[in-house]
Amino acid sequence: MADKVISENIEEYLEVLYKFGSKDAYVSTTTLSKELNIAPGSVTQMLKKLEDLGYIDYVPYKGANLTSEGIKIAQKITRKHRILERFLKDILEIKDENIHLQACEMEHALSDEAERKICHMLDHPDTCPGNSLIPACDFDFANCDDCINDHRDIDNINIRESSLLSISELRPGDKGVVRFIRGDAVILAEVLALGVTKETTVKVEGFNDDGTYNISIDDSLLKIPGELANNIFIDLF
Repeated sequence: MADKVISENIEEYLEVLYKFGSKDAYVSTTTLSKELNIAPGSVTQMLKKLEDLGYIDYVPYKGANLTSEGIKIAQKITRKHRILERFLKDILEIKDENIHLQACEMEHALSDEAERKICHMLDHPDTCPGNSLIPACDFDFANCDDCINDHRDIDNINIRESSLLSISELRPGDKGVVRFIRGDAVILAEVLALGVTKETTVKVEGFNDDGTYNISIDDSLLKIPGELANNIFIDLF
């Protein structure tokens, strides 16, 4: 699984774009400048470079939006950052005020193999200590049990081609196919009991004030809790 080397600087830009943008929302140069503590002129130069690399769409005076390739890279580094935050908090018991900075320093050096081991150690968490969603890994498994029980060398594990979003990240009207279910045996059983499996087509119908989500499968309308919505990952149509 030989990935091309992406510089830390590029990863930082893509990570911020992922944090503040969406498939339809452009992130302004001002936001990037503030978050990265970089002069606006330098940000503009980097955005042009990222567009040339195919990672973003850049519109002057409007901002930048991640392409599908940019999303894949951004999700990967965001996942490493947030899972490291969870590791630093839950295992090493680092002070809350130091967790984010230390995760920033570690994320670029964390190998895919080490990330996978940490995920197993933490029982595949769905959020970081700040309650932001941890993106799904890009290994092509249907669920976490399949990952745990696969003892092949990491270089021999297939990588999922598409970038997935959890139901909790979608908007009413979004529709796609379930590709991955995250969590332990209890969560997996709860999802299966709803009639949701890999390859199930799901449409998001809306959200409720109690934190639940309304989804439809075929002609059935279901109400699912936020914890399950965080852990059912969709490949959008």
